[in-house]
Amino acid sequence: MSRWLRWLRRTAMGEVAAVVFDLDGVLIDSEQVWDDVRRVYVAERGGRWAADSTSRMMGMSTTEWSGYLAELGVPGSPADIAAEVLRRVADRYGSAPPLLPGAVDAVRALAALHPLGLASSSARMLIDLVLAHTGLAGHFAAVVSSEEVARGKPAPDVYLEAARRLGVPAADCVAVEDSTNGLRAAAAAGMAVVAVPNPHFPPDGDALRLASARVATTAELTPTVVQAAADTKRGPRDGRPHRITV
Repeated sequence: MSRWLRWLRRTAMGEVAAVVFDLDGVLIDSEQVWDDVRRVYVAERGGRWAADSTSRMMGMSTTEWSGYLAELGVPGSPADIAAEVLRRVADRYGSAPPLLPGAVDAVRALAALHPLGLASSSARMLIDLVLAHTGLAGHFAAVVSSEEVARGKPAPDVYLEAARRLGVPAADCVAVEDSTNGLRAAAAAGMAVVAVPNPHFPPDGDALRLASARVATTAELTPTVVQAAADTKRGPRDGRPHRITV
């Protein structure tokens, strides 16, 4: 049976065509690493950190956030700024990236049932480092960095590209996200969304309301939750709305 026919059969039965994960804040506990590295770098280089700098950069692509740091007064080209920040983040990860509890088990459980994609704002070199050192690389059929698309999150580009590479419609995918801009990006791509709110940088309420399901931790992300999110987005069969929170 061809991939297309398998997809038709699965979606006709109401099944999820693919699950697309974010990386930072969903699989690894890294958002505060990024924030700390960039804050220190800006201070060292004589820049001016703004009150909303953290929230503005969450979801930006490498090109976008390095250009933004230049606007904060950090000297050097965006390319030079990006190279140094990425080096510092990679040094912080080392050979043991900060995996979130239950992340590996969640990925393995879902990979047994669905094709998986990864749609991350991290640079490709950091994505590859994390996947290599955590043993998760083989579970993802498509991996996309926002470096590889026109716009970072909250634009939907990285999620749409992940669906394209997986060979399935974005509307039949479920995304897993933790941040305001990530939730908006996945929803804008037409995907059902499971929110795993980041405890360090909680997403805005309006972004959370875009999610069809919510879990407190990645360890609580199960195939049942993913399927329920997809069912909620499609609309309940009995005509009554149902949004789940685990």
